[in-house]
Order: sequence, then C-alpha cells, then structure tokens
Amino acid sequence: MITKERKAELIEQFGKTGSDTGTPEVQIAIFSNRISELTEHLKTHPKDHSTRRGLLKLVGKRRRLLNYLMATDISRYRSIIAELGIRK
Repeated sequence: MITKERKAELIEQFGKTGSDTGTPEVQIAIFSNRISELTEHLKTHPKDHSTRRGLLKLVGKRRRLLNYLMATDISRYRSIIAELGIRK
C-alpha cells in the first residue's frame, strides 16, 4: 500500500500544484508506484491470484490513461513516459 508521504511526494513531483491529484500524470505516477509494489509482492507470493487480478486491472487503468494522454497531448505523454521509464 502506498503511504501518505509517498503519495504526497508523487503529487508534488508530477502535479501542477500541491493538491493536484486529478491530472493524468499524477494518476499514472501513483498507479506505476502501486504496480511496482504489487509486482514485488507477487515475486514472493506467486499463487496470490486476487493480487494478480488487481495488478492487471491497475495496468489496464494506467494504459487507458496513457492512451488518453497520447491522444490529447503527445509532449506530456512523452515526458511522463521518460520520467517513469515505462515504455522503452
């Protein structure tokens, strides 16, 4: 689970203001953080299928947000991809 401090850190880094949680960049960053945490969890608990399902749902949400961002503003899409190192 993501801590309050880590979430505030991500909002500060990717948001326009300190309370900006709605922009796609912030949401993608939070989802990416949770995806990496769940991936580490699944490395030690490979039979945890409910967590695997949640991980796949998060990956789908992030993908839809990235597709939206790519369609609306390609420069913002490229910058978030580069900062998070998602697609190589």
